[in-house]
Amino acid sequence: MIKRMFEGRALSALGLGAMRLPVIDGDDGKIDEAQTARMVAYAMEHGIHYFDTAWGYHNGQSETVLGSILKAYPRESYDLADKFPGYDLSNMDKVEEIFEAQLKKCGVDYFDFYLFHNVCEMNIDAYLHERYGIFAYLKKQKETGRIRHLGFSAHGGYPVMKRFLDAYGKDMEFCQIQLNYLDWAFQDAKAKVSLLEEHRIPIWVMEPLRGGKLAQLSEENTKRLQALRPEESTPAWAFRFLQSIPSVVMVLSGMSSLSQLQENICTFETERPLSERETDALLGMAQGMVEQTALPCTGCRYCVSHCPQGLNIPNLLALYNEHCFTGGGFLAPMALSALAPDKQPSSCIGCKSCEAVCPQQIAVSKAMEDFSVKLEG
Repeated sequence: MIKRMFEGRALSALGLGAMRLPVIDGDDGKIDEAQTARMVAYAMEHGIHYFDTAWGYHNGQSETVLGSILKAYPRESYDLADKFPGYDLSNMDKVEEIFEAQLKKCGVDYFDFYLFHNVCEMNIDAYLHERYGIFAYLKKQKETGRIRHLGFSAHGGYPVMKRFLDAYGKDMEFCQIQLNYLDWAFQDAKAKVSLLEEHRIPIWVMEPLRGGKLAQLSEENTKRLQALRPEESTPAWAFRFLQSIPSVVMVLSGMSSLSQLQENICTFETERPLSERETDALLGMAQGMVEQTALPCTGCRYCVSHCPQGLNIPNLLALYNEHCFTGGGFLAPMALSALAPDKQPSSCIGCKSCEAVCPQQIAVSKAMEDFSVKLEG
């Protein structure tokens, strides 16, 4: 297992995410504990000692099941990461109550790693507001040793991350972001990596395979990659891309079967970063994947000055592209929840004033109508 140094400690470069554990009868709230225990045992035997859980994973059962399984191992033999669930605004005034409950659910006295969960457009104001005392409380837990390392995860855009770092950056030891070769440009992960590097904050990776979308590619794209590295599996390409980014310390994968775990461990037995030629080919392929569904907005903003509703059309189109490519998901609705009701896609009146000045000739009114329907669905 490849190791990465973090504050004088050697961490396994691959961590086991407990968001997609094996379940019984397709019920996300019924974790297959026997199978999960076998996966944890295999992970420990093969060099993985980092386990990542959260308050809401598996309908609240992830912490309990993972904690129960890890009790079989000496506490110092593994690293456990958990998070404050700020993705739900109703939790903001419950930081102490939730933190104490998490320790109890996991059966531990401290967390090795603890994160502000999902810093984004929806919750950034609350996370930064002193009245909730979230930062002050978590910093105190770190000072008393109940949190060994404090960080944050972010699904929000660059401006949101910058606001958070401007406020708390000097106290953040690591940051977890959605990072993969498709989102390098699609979600501007490249800029987020640069921002974190400027702050000298090590990167933890979530969604390295983008929810499995990068584990199986089209026949054409699979052949393109095989021509470059015949011995490399399709999922391994995503991990090799991450091995090419020096600031990446931890890659978390939500593995739901022993076979997935075994395959990923095999990949992380060796470090084989991509060459410049391979990286260019991979990113070019990713751009082609995005262009199959995404509208070609360049962010010129000519449309904005012609919109009688004052909509931020480039931003809405970027969210529309994300929603269409992913086939739904939580990212777009989460970002839109931070916008005023009169700035939503449904506020488009179909006047087509924006379309008259769009260099890309995008049918914006049609996209906004479709976006509204998809969100309602």
